[in-house]
Amino acid sequence: MDLKLVLQIVGVALGLIYLYLEYKANIWLWVVGLIMPVVHGTLYLRSGLYADSAMQLYYILAGLYGLLRWHKDGVKKRGEKGNSASALTTSISQTPKHLWPRIVALYALIHLALYLLLSGLTDSTVPFWDSFTTALCIVAYWMLSRKYVEQWLVWLVVDVVTIGLYLYKDIPLTACLYVLYSALAIVGYRRWLRVMCTTQQ
Repeated sequence: MDLKLVLQIVGVALGLIYLYLEYKANIWLWVVGLIMPVVHGTLYLRSGLYADSAMQLYYILAGLYGLLRWHKDGVKKRGEKGNSASALTTSISQTPKHLWPRIVALYALIHLALYLLLSGLTDSTVPFWDSFTTALCIVAYWMLSRKYVEQWLVWLVVDVVTIGLYLYKDIPLTACLYVLYSALAIVGYRRWLRVMCTTQQ
């Protein structure tokens, strides 16, 4: 069986598990998130998506940060409330308004830097879109680590653009996974909103 196909199948399976855990705001999503980058990084490298491939190194580091942060948050909440069931969901919140200009500026800087690198140093045929989705992923992953509910909306933009990008790069199974990601981003956003409203009452 072609390695590219195997990587897609394994990546889809891990992606589905990850999505379910993220939807449930379950800390184990970070553990799966440490395994997925190895699979996806190899697939993207073989497909000429260099920024996406390099992005997987960031995912590993961000996954470790997210795991430690969520674990610390869970321990703190259990200590405060004595309720392990709600420990992983009680800190979901909206992104503070004062952070949005910084988030947008950070995204723009990362996008520009990645675009210049891809255009000047690689043979990428999609430098703008590869750097666009990668820059947004960096922002969305940071927002996920802080449990900001709007991270789902950022992921939705990434997912929709990525569908077209991966179809263009002939990795259709992974593109199909992003169709599902798009739908679940909407569902996940609505669920996190409900959880946030419930726990803040």
